[in-house]
Amino acid sequence: MIERGYEDFAERWNPILDVFDAEGVRFAHEVHPSEIAYDYWTTRRALDAVGNRPAFGLNFDPSHFVWQDLDPVGFLWDFRDRIYHVDCKEARKRLDGRNGRLGSHLPWGDPRRGWDFVSAGHGDVPWEDVFRMLRSIDYRGPVSVEWEDAGMDRLQGAPEALARLKAYDFDPPSASFDAAFGN
Repeated sequence: MIERGYEDFAERWNPILDVFDAEGVRFAHEVHPSEIAYDYWTTRRALDAVGNRPAFGLNFDPSHFVWQDLDPVGFLWDFRDRIYHVDCKEARKRLDGRNGRLGSHLPWGDPRRGWDFVSAGHGDVPWEDVFRMLRSIDYRGPVSVEWEDAGMDRLQGAPEALARLKAYDFDPPSASFDAAFGN
């Protein structure tokens, strides 16, 4: 049944990707639960299903990796040639033995949830590591702040999130720090 789902995905998406190829368009699929690719292995399967076509890439949103206990930085490295867009969105886990990952049908911001979206810099995303890896893989695509926080006013939170994230927009070194040392 699962394999048939990936076959169906390919049957539906390959004609769309044909048009994208003809028009020079690249699609960035956001990896998160409820999608065909929601973690590391399902992302591999989805890419394989469409023949690893360059028109089908990924929108990287680390918040979904955090609440699933996945490594967002390792994902960037492993899928470095498929990252077409980056969403800077944040999540915070509150797994205390009563609060689970699935949300328990509780509203966003409810302290009984096992995780929640929060303003960037207020959660568990390792932002410095993410931005250093983006630099390492020579990512030059769009980066956006996707702001969601049920406990903070958006007019305060969104500009604050942008300012926090801009702190990681530092230039790479022009020379290695140890270049002055002999071999």
